[in-house]
Amino acid sequence: MKKLVQTLKNIWAIEDLRSKIVVTLTFVLLYRLGNHIALPGMDPNAIEAAQRATKSNGLLGIFDMFAGGGFSQASILALGIMPYISASIFMQLMTILVPQLQKVQKEGESGRKKINQWTRYLTVIVTIFQAAAYVGYLNSPGYAEAILVAYKPYFWFSTIITLTAGTLFVMWLGEKIQDKGLGNGTSIIIMVGILARLPQNIIQEFSAKGEKGGGGLLIFLIEVAILVTVIMALIILVQGVRKIPVNYAKQIVGNRQFGGARQFLPVKVNSAGVMPIIFAQAIMFLPTLVSFTNIDSAQGIVRIFNDHSNVWYMIIYSVMVIGFTFLYTALIFNPKQISEDLKRNNGFVPGVKPGQPTADYIGSIMDRITLPGAIFLALVGILPGFAQRLGVTQGFSSFFGGTSLLIMVGVILDTLQQIETHLLMRQYDGLMNSGRIQGRQTVSTSTI
Repeated sequence: MKKLVQTLKNIWAIEDLRSKIVVTLTFVLLYRLGNHIALPGMDPNAIEAAQRATKSNGLLGIFDMFAGGGFSQASILALGIMPYISASIFMQLMTILVPQLQKVQKEGESGRKKINQWTRYLTVIVTIFQAAAYVGYLNSPGYAEAILVAYKPYFWFSTIITLTAGTLFVMWLGEKIQDKGLGNGTSIIIMVGILARLPQNIIQEFSAKGEKGGGGLLIFLIEVAILVTVIMALIILVQGVRKIPVNYAKQIVGNRQFGGARQFLPVKVNSAGVMPIIFAQAIMFLPTLVSFTNIDSAQGIVRIFNDHSNVWYMIIYSVMVIGFTFLYTALIFNPKQISEDLKRNNGFVPGVKPGQPTADYIGSIMDRITLPGAIFLALVGILPGFAQRLGVTQGFSSFFGGTSLLIMVGVILDTLQQIETHLLMRQYDGLMNSGRIQGRQTVSTSTI
């Protein structure tokens, strides 16, 4: 405890770090306040009744999770950062698949600014379409009663404008946190939205188990212990790397020697990060669109793909996560490019010829470590379904794995890594007595 107090004092004593923390907390507070402001033309009391009567599952549940509950509360920040995430994912994939965009990306700072500007323009377009769909959702039974009758003629137009402005405001908050605060701004906003639901879900789970008496309380403690164990295992997955030894040839220039050092090329066990789970969840939601038709035989399909605890859902979901992990890793990890960079810098893997043999060697290692990483990632993705089948409430079960837990662990590690860097630069002790916090260092959208 004394060590923790001293570490907190050291953190607060660094003026630059203190300023970053204060700025981050201020912007996070603004975001949370915006989540509780209702859209113009809607009765807040009626919204609460509709929220209790309507359950957001599937993709709508993901939106509500990322928006910190603003989606179900019909707030001015109901869409949150999701349109920007969608635009960022699309632009990232395009920079990998389109050679012209690859050239722009390699232009350095100017290229990065161009891609960021295009991402902002695309965010506006995506937000307008999602806002229009959200207006249709608000006109469905439940929320429709919350719309003031006198305001209905203007509701469609004003809501789209308000939601678009709200998303751009959240995007601006994320960029300001990135520039003047601590950590990745967009990721911090997503994590705050997820954590905002945690206290309420814990209280609901405790109340549900408390109704069973002393035995229920013991089960609740066991659930918490299992959750801590899952988090520890997930930290190992996020930080796990395979170090490939690399030697650099010696060069003598005048009286000075360059190179000759032995270094390591770190290859992450989970290079794809949270992207495979996001893609799989989006794809798995598509069959539920059949429910909008009048095909009676589609009820079985809808029931399977809308129930996360269904056995068939978990099997199909696991296969898709494993497949997307290999696909996304292949897109972002280029062994041939790494081999060429090593050769250009007079580096080589001991016992392996430079060029194509090095690329094949690195690729084979990547394949071997990606398979167990993909299997573990799939297991993390279906853990909420297992928890739900074992009697955990739906809200609390979502924290046993899936997108929410992966994002929280990754963002927290990334933020702690930056804090530790500030401490070590000023010759203070780090956050850990042994080892280092490696963070997420994956190729991802500025998202996650």
